[in-house]
Amino acid sequence: MKNLKMFCLTLEPSHYKFIKELGYIPVGLGEKSFSDDWFTDTSSINISKKNKYYAEYTYHYWMWKNYLDKLDNEWVGFCQYRKFWSLEQHKNEDININNLNSKVLKEIPKEFDKYETILGEPFFVNQFKPMKFIKNGFKIFIKNPFLFFNKKKRNINFHFNLMHGENNLNNAIDLLDAKNQNDFRNYVNTEVSFNPHNMFICKSKHKLKSYYEDLFPWLEKCEKLFGFENLKGFGKVRIYGFLAERFMSYWFRKNSKYKTIPIIFHDIRKNFT
Repeated sequence: MKNLKMFCLTLEPSHYKFIKELGYIPVGLGEKSFSDDWFTDTSSINISKKNKYYAEYTYHYWMWKNYLDKLDNEWVGFCQYRKFWSLEQHKNEDININNLNSKVLKEIPKEFDKYETILGEPFFVNQFKPMKFIKNGFKIFIKNPFLFFNKKKRNINFHFNLMHGENNLNNAIDLLDAKNQNDFRNYVNTEVSFNPHNMFICKSKHKLKSYYEDLFPWLEKCEKLFGFENLKGFGKVRIYGFLAERFMSYWFRKNSKYKTIPIIFHDIRKNFT
């Protein structure tokens, strides 16, 4: 691709050929064995053993420590084996393994040159179904039943409490550096949407470096607060990935001129063994 280096993250070695056919760079994560043709998060300075908790961010950490300086100043993006960028809206049921290659982003349009970052279209946290609200956040509902009727109060912080543990986000923000703490706290307490899936495309490796330098020291502090062994259930086991997801949305909105485009969903694991 002429002006875009896209890293596609997966857990399956069988995805290599298809990812290469997309014109993307295959990145292997997790416990399975990947050949030397793959980018992985296991060499040099790494936190690959924390993948269960950090998800995609074990690779971002590896890139920060080992590869960032090797990048040219070009668009650098990240997608996943079941989530891909597109310039157009598509119904997920219309996407299949045979047409995915023609739907995904291959090159950054010239008119995007005025932007520094590309993010996924926002996910609105105040539009979930009432029964999910009651099931996941019964204790929160009992404390403040008016949240059930007031969408404006169902902000990012409320949603995080609901899905990833009450007060976990607040306690994590207490550990954030001074230059981001107040702004990030205000963001999660006032906004009702964030740009999801830990996916972004960045125009400058220097911007990417600044993001990593703000993110990873904070997550390291959070490890002392949450640890690993006592994290139970998907919503809490991957808490470092979920913290990074909210912070990513805040940080690039604050520190870059950004554009949002659609993310399309097709899990290619269904097509490969």
